[in-house]
Amino acid sequence: MIEALKTFWESTGIAIASADTTLLIKYLIMYVIIGALLYLAIWRKFEPMLLLPIAFGMLLANLPGANLIHTEWFLAKDIDYGMILRKGGLIDILYIGVKLGVYPSLIFMGIGAMTDFTPLLANPKSLMLGAAAQFGVFAAFAGALFLGFNENAAAAIGIIGGADGPTAILVTKELAPTLLGAIAIAAYSYMALIPIIQPPIMKLVTTKKERQIKMTSLRKVSKTELILFPVIVTAVVCLILPDAAPLVGFLMLGNLFNVTGVVDRLSKTAQNELINIITIFLGVSVGATANAANFLKAETLCIIALGLTAFCLSTFGGLIVAKLMCKLTGGKINPLIGSAGVSAVPMAARVSQMVGQKEDPSNFLLMHAMGPNVAGVIGSAVAAGWFLSMFR
Repeated sequence: MIEALKTFWESTGIAIASADTTLLIKYLIMYVIIGALLYLAIWRKFEPMLLLPIAFGMLLANLPGANLIHTEWFLAKDIDYGMILRKGGLIDILYIGVKLGVYPSLIFMGIGAMTDFTPLLANPKSLMLGAAAQFGVFAAFAGALFLGFNENAAAAIGIIGGADGPTAILVTKELAPTLLGAIAIAAYSYMALIPIIQPPIMKLVTTKKERQIKMTSLRKVSKTELILFPVIVTAVVCLILPDAAPLVGFLMLGNLFNVTGVVDRLSKTAQNELINIITIFLGVSVGATANAANFLKAETLCIIALGLTAFCLSTFGGLIVAKLMCKLTGGKINPLIGSAGVSAVPMAARVSQMVGQKEDPSNFLLMHAMGPNVAGVIGSAVAAGWFLSMFR
């Protein structure tokens, strides 16, 4: 009986963790980080659909002895998926969808089905703001190279500036899989903190008079334009950058489901059941890559700092180009919409609206900001395709 109890005790997570003091301290630090993410998701309601499954995935990965995921299996040159299916834990099975790039593309299809490209088509100049907001991506890429990261890791870190979680995951799992946990958590955390990060930059770059500018109503966009747009964008972008096809192609497929009006069931499934299921699988499995052994490193702090820098510079780039457009159009464009060029849809557009209404409650910028916002989604996917074509 005593021997059985001893065997039971040695198999517990408490005994496993307490056997190594250094490891125990690392686990305790991870629990503090997990608690902070859960606080942001539950009590502050910052992107709870993303942060909650990621945080809980981190918790599952940092339970000693649970063995739900074996990240080292996925870092092998020739991954043995048969062995993973036979011997892997639950999250090992779910993580296959990340490693094969299935989840990010399916999430993009859902985003496409939920996205209205009307503001972008009504004001094509918005594409310039979406492109300008990729400034932070390439600035962080250069900064990561300067700090000693290799090209693949620098590209994965830079894409955080696009403020697009699925894109960051797709690029990282291809170019720097060992950094996936840190990059995914940084990307989604900064997306969740947009209402805190962006307003000070917006107020610093713009004047009170500029923030009070009211923009004229957008022109009406025909259904034919809405149908042709996803087809043309897919053909043009993917012919130039084939590596962008998984993201851009599925984004536009989801949008085509919506705008044609002939496949309502497919559109509703992409917008609801499918994207919700994939979000759970993606969040839990990506969060589970952030275990104490590979997350608590000096390079993680560098990634978090570079990610924040990238995000701020992307916001800054969009605002500066929007200010220039404001000058060139004689004050017809409110520069605040430039901050929405990052691809966090629709939160970035809502922040532009919020800051504008604080200056003038009768000012409505939301639909105008949605143009740069959806342009930013396309821009981040194109930037990801460029990195993949250069360094994969």
